[in-house]
Amino acid sequence: MGGNARGAVSAAAVAVISLSMLVSGCGREAPAAGASDRYTIVTTVGMVSDIVRQVAGDKAQVVGLFGEGVDPHLYKPTRDDVVALMRADVIFYCGLMLEGKMASILAKVGRKKPAWAVTDAIDRDYLLMPEGSEGHADPHVWMDPSAWAQAVQMVADSLSEYDPDNAAYYRQNAEAYLEQIRALERYGREVLATVPPQGRVMITSHDAFRYFGRAYDLTVLGVQGLSTESEAGLQGINSLIDLIGDKDVKAVFVETSVPQKNIRALIEGVAARGRRIEIGGSLFSDAMGPAGTYEGTYVGMLDHNITTVARALGGEAPPRGMQGKLSAHE
Repeated sequence: MGGNARGAVSAAAVAVISLSMLVSGCGREAPAAGASDRYTIVTTVGMVSDIVRQVAGDKAQVVGLFGEGVDPHLYKPTRDDVVALMRADVIFYCGLMLEGKMASILAKVGRKKPAWAVTDAIDRDYLLMPEGSEGHADPHVWMDPSAWAQAVQMVADSLSEYDPDNAAYYRQNAEAYLEQIRALERYGREVLATVPPQGRVMITSHDAFRYFGRAYDLTVLGVQGLSTESEAGLQGINSLIDLIGDKDVKAVFVETSVPQKNIRALIEGVAARGRRIEIGGSLFSDAMGPAGTYEGTYVGMLDHNITTVARALGGEAPPRGMQGKLSAHE
């Protein structure tokens, strides 16, 4: 699921377009004058797009490049993506190598216009460095609302720097949104605390939920590594099958942006040993839900994950989530 319907641009084409962008001298410019004018912000993953929209409000048009179900680890930039970056006034992206195949383009753009990685605001001591990550921090920090709250504040500070005339507006929007994120964090602690001690093991398609596990005291394991480019080895799957038997794990989880084949192989391996394990639900990991839905927002995405995990692992949570807005859960 790494490309999109527009077709991936070749590496050579990206290089040519990027070079022309640099030569054209797209400099740092203040927002256009006039009360009705809006500047353009281009973002990458949906989780970044959503917080930028919340903070920027009606002062900017926000264009997100990665849509529903897109895997940012495998995504290849298209010609349209590069053109959008060239035309942007401001750019926000996740960072921490999440947008791996776009890293060089984002770096070049950042030399000529404001381009911020929202994870730069997060304390380095907070970041997880999993074994086998080759020195790269785990980029999935949005799985912990307390960390993503820092990214929201970073967006407000950055837009206030870019557009100081509207600084108070951005900070007011950020504070209102942070109240929602704090409520989400409280909800997660309350409902996931109801999962019984023997059921607090969460197995997912790839290793995207470590921050989630740390925030809510769950043991989290992925069939694949941090990036979906990594392969799921037979030895690793067999180790998970052993753990499922030892811990009597009741459910595993698939992800909306990752193929299900590895989880299916895990389930088949468990069945071959005479046991049964259910799919506890489909979680949002590297992408949010459909645009225009509650699950297509950051708060809705995490509400869905928290509610789904709590219910599948034997805890108690309202079927429609903390605000009663989720699509019906089985």
